[in-house]
Amino acid sequence: QVQLVESGGGLVQAGGSLRLSCAASGRTFSSYAMGWFRQAPGKEREFVAAISWSGSTYYADSVKGRFTISRDNAKNTVYLQMNSLKPEDTAIYSCAARGGVIVPQLPYLYDYWGQGTQVTVSS
Repeated sequence: QVQLVESGGGLVQAGGSLRLSCAASGRTFSSYAMGWFRQAPGKEREFVAAISWSGSTYYADSVKGRFTISRDNAKNTVYLQMNSLKPEDTAIYSCAARGGVIVPQLPYLYDYWGQGTQVTVSS
């Protein structure tokens, strides 16, 4: 069982930056693929970024070049650095974990989820 707790959300002006953190419980964090997803009001949950156990990274086209996902296995934490934020980035951001080498971009393929953190970008 893995428990995930996100932090770092908040209100920021367009063009600003935020760094989200996702702290994971469990001794096997380093073997998990980790993903970030977001859901805006009235919209479906969408893939943002993911990182494999070995550090390979994947991004949605909408955030490529602006967001960076990273992980610190010693701290059981995955990060999402978000720069050049836009109002359309406003959403609840959730992290997710999946054991194994596959790094999916479909939310239903992840095993564990955090509760989410709100990110609001004002224009």
